[in-house]
Amino acid sequence: MLRYFKGQPARFIIKYHGKKIKKAGRGISFFYAPYKTNIVSIPTQTRDSHFIFNEITNNYQNVSLQGHYTYKIRDPEKMALLLDYSINPESKLYKTNDPEKLELRVTNVVQMATRSEIEKLDLENALRISMSLADTVLKKAREVEVMDEMGIELLSITFNSIKPTPEISKALEADFREHLQKKADEAIYARRAAAVEQERAIKENELNNQIALEEKKQTLIDLQGNNLVKEADFRAKAEKLQLAPFKELSAKQLLALAMKDMGNNAARIGNLTITSEILAQLLQGD
Repeated sequence: MLRYFKGQPARFIIKYHGKKIKKAGRGISFFYAPYKTNIVSIPTQTRDSHFIFNEITNNYQNVSLQGHYTYKIRDPEKMALLLDYSINPESKLYKTNDPEKLELRVTNVVQMATRSEIEKLDLENALRISMSLADTVLKKAREVEVMDEMGIELLSITFNSIKPTPEISKALEADFREHLQKKADEAIYARRAAAVEQERAIKENELNNQIALEEKKQTLIDLQGNNLVKEADFRAKAEKLQLAPFKELSAKQLLALAMKDMGNNAARIGNLTITSEILAQLLQGD
């Protein structure tokens, strides 16, 4: 009795009649005789797989690498020769567990490529190169012969984290904290030094201003002193010139002039006493 099989578009279907391929293609449908037909269904869409690798660096430190890779079966007919993807036409379930082996084989290839790179690095460098490591491992894994033999195309590899053991991680964290604390202390010292330097500059500026002010004050005092000396000198010369004419006068004439000035300023004089001696000198002839 013939039965009808309808393939899914994302799967490559191979119809075997005995040991011969009668029909093959993506998502094909056909009638088949159950007792002499074997149907193989191979997925062709991309698949993701996550991994955690524990490796050792060249300075004998354990690191844990966590990530994922994406792959697809590029050549289903090659894969059909290596692993059994036969299905039950009714339930569409695999008859064997061979399909589960594929992911393990790809993971082994990725791990070996990763190990060969980690072994070249020390711990510090291994923790820093997740991006470049992914590119290197992808290129290296693609060159492995078994990938081509299985018809597998590795599309991408991503390392989400690369971590040391908890003990080493704590030691690194302590070292990093100490480094940060050292930087913080240096920043505090630098701020304090800058503050001291700024305060010194301010005081120096104030002192310079005070010195400049005192110098200006001294200059002003010297100038004022010189002016006073000159003014006194000028006054002395002026008085000397004013008194010069009086040197030619006699005592009686000087007394008469004095009396005349007092008379001119009589309104300002409250009381005036003229002794007999003064009067006698005024009346006495030459």
